[in-house]
Amino acid sequence: MKYPGKICAALILLTALPLWSQDAPPAQFAPTVTGQDNAQEQPQNQNDDMMLTPPVVSGQTYPTEMDSQERSNYLRAGMSFSSAYGNNAVTTANGKPANEMSYSVAPTLALDETTSRLHSLLTYTPGFTFYQQTSYLNASNENASIELQYRVSPHVTFSARDALQKTSSVFSQPDFSSGGPVSGSSQPANFSVIPPVADMLTNAGNVGLSYQFALNGMVGVSGTFSNLHYPAPAQVPGLYDSSSQAGSAFYSHRIFSRHYLGVTYQYQRLMAYPTTGFSETQTHGIFVFYTVYLAPRLSLSVFGGPQYSDTIQPAVGALDFQLPVFKTWTPAAGGSLSWQGRFNSFAMSYSHIISGGSGLVGAVQMDSATMSLRQQITRSLTGALSGSYVQNDVINSFVPGAYSGHSASGTIALQRQFHQSLNLQVGYTRLHQNYSDVAVLSQIPNTNREFISLSYQFSRPMGR
Repeated sequence: MKYPGKICAALILLTALPLWSQDAPPAQFAPTVTGQDNAQEQPQNQNDDMMLTPPVVSGQTYPTEMDSQERSNYLRAGMSFSSAYGNNAVTTANGKPANEMSYSVAPTLALDETTSRLHSLLTYTPGFTFYQQTSYLNASNENASIELQYRVSPHVTFSARDALQKTSSVFSQPDFSSGGPVSGSSQPANFSVIPPVADMLTNAGNVGLSYQFALNGMVGVSGTFSNLHYPAPAQVPGLYDSSSQAGSAFYSHRIFSRHYLGVTYQYQRLMAYPTTGFSETQTHGIFVFYTVYLAPRLSLSVFGGPQYSDTIQPAVGALDFQLPVFKTWTPAAGGSLSWQGRFNSFAMSYSHIISGGSGLVGAVQMDSATMSLRQQITRSLTGALSGSYVQNDVINSFVPGAYSGHSASGTIALQRQFHQSLNLQVGYTRLHQNYSDVAVLSQIPNTNREFISLSYQFSRPMGR
């Protein structure tokens, strides 16, 4: 597959380069406080004149860490061992679902550094997963990400993120029990279709530039891309490779000290690659958004507006009959709420928007709801609860193979800290998917997974 999204990211980066030579007096800059999970900007220890980039247009996800767990300027390393038992966890060679016990080992290395103008976070987590009965599914895992936020000048901010994952299961992501990302933007950041154990490679990134041109005025541009690749298509009959690229521009006005009102334009190019050719959907949307920071760590955002799409579907039949372009106008809307306290964190979001199909035959009209909750119960005991529901309606579903469906999942977990560096975690995940005409998903509609993990990690501060 090709990666035109990376070209978009490079162009935005080049536009920012001439501004890097500007020097910002230290007294005029208050660095944004962010968590370990690519946190949204929050108005803490911030110059009153400095505007924030609202979650709707920032392209980032809400933090799942609690305020007391945030750190900066540290080197972290560790090792985790986990075991999980899954009911209907894998598909055997003869196509039948089977229960399975898996074992995983994963070292972790992270480097987080904050200066007066730059915040960078590099994380690398390789690993290996063993299966007790279906040993031919044994696979290595790779998880690497880089995040940058650079204050180019007192009023110009550049941000970028790229994440690469090579895995055999969505559940083998680092710290999956935290609930995964909750997005406040118009682009949901979750897996809307979850295949059983199968090799897959994903790459996603975003880059953005914002400029506060007046006391209460801000403009910005951003670009995003994502790619999903199944190296062994025979493992996932009915699912296909896909990719997406998007660009947007926004204007934000601060109407009161903590109230933001604005408008954004968004363009998307959503691709799927079924065996008969390719499906391409292009969208144009104009959304009005409103964000209010009710407290330093509590924010509420809503957006809505029209979205136009045109879809080219793959040829049908032995004569390669090409279907006409399918064009439509649809409403788009969504909202999100985020709270990050000293001993708890909570985030939830909902969106109704055209999005990529995450392996389906084409783009979808998606209704997505996601929730994540973490609570420190005692000094050494922390609980986590997360859930999501996604309804995917494939655009122009008259095309053979364009099947719609929904998925729902929930995870509950407890983590006990026995030592400053030693943690034990136990949890349970329930997954239900209703895609009756997608072979690999119809074979395993329901999965129950119990897991336990033991991890050791240490942190070393860097600099002051």
